[in-house]
Amino acid sequence: MSDGIYEDVIRTESEGMNTDRMEMIVEIYESAECVRDHDFRTETNTHQPLQRTGSVCVKIRSSRAAAVCLVLLCVLLLTAVIVLCVHIHTKSSNYTPETHQLLTNITNLTQERDQLLTMITNLSEERDGLKIKNKNLINERDQLLNKNMALTNERDELTKERDQFNQERNELWKMLNETGYIYQSSLYYISSEKKNWTESRRYCTERGADLIIINNREEQEFVKKISGNAGVWIGLTDSDVEGRWKWVDGSTLNSGIWANGEPNGYKRENCALLYSSGWYDYSCNDAFKCICEKNIFKMSN
Repeated sequence: MSDGIYEDVIRTESEGMNTDRMEMIVEIYESAECVRDHDFRTETNTHQPLQRTGSVCVKIRSSRAAAVCLVLLCVLLLTAVIVLCVHIHTKSSNYTPETHQLLTNITNLTQERDQLLTMITNLSEERDGLKIKNKNLINERDQLLNKNMALTNERDELTKERDQFNQERNELWKMLNETGYIYQSSLYYISSEKKNWTESRRYCTERGADLIIINNREEQEFVKKISGNAGVWIGLTDSDVEGRWKWVDGSTLNSGIWANGEPNGYKRENCALLYSSGWYDYSCNDAFKCICEKNIFKMSN
């Protein structure tokens, strides 16, 4: 391209030399024309002064000088444009490596950005996974705490039951040592003091027992043996409804082992007393000993 520009400059200089030649030729023709015009005007109008002819020539020369200046100006402008193009081409040639370097940097930054985005995505997924694990661990911890609380409550209940069992065992041994008797699954204890029916029942309940409930004739015979001929309170009464006898556990008496003519309901006799001959209804305010019964298997359970 530089060679082309050089050739354009040489061509421009040649054109400049041709222009000078043309100017010289034009000047010669113009001088000749001025002479002809002068001769023609001398012949046709001898009265016009020579000064007018001279001014015409001066105007022609001024026009020619202006044309030459215009041409020279165009040449200068063309030269400036050529120099400017050469300068721009040189600068653009220098900028090309820098452009490639910038494009390379942009590509590297784009790849680094994509890698960072991938890392962010992976970290976000890992964070979500850790959140799920943390939630699961919290749930598992809560379940373990609930189990621990349940086991603690169960332990407290067992401790309470153990203490109660030890207390009942101690009372059982005490009752056994104080004329206590065991028959089948129950412990029987005859009080040493005479009380009315209500106080006798309270006496039994304070010892973890209750007034005796006779379920069959065999148990009736056993109680007769341990009580002797003395009358003892049993856990049977019709205090709630006259004539409807119930045991202390709330069950209704179906058929009892009453003595002849009993129960007669005489003088509000609403509590049952056991003799060797059978059951009798007596006033609940009368004072007798009582037989307490405690279910040993129920106590153990």
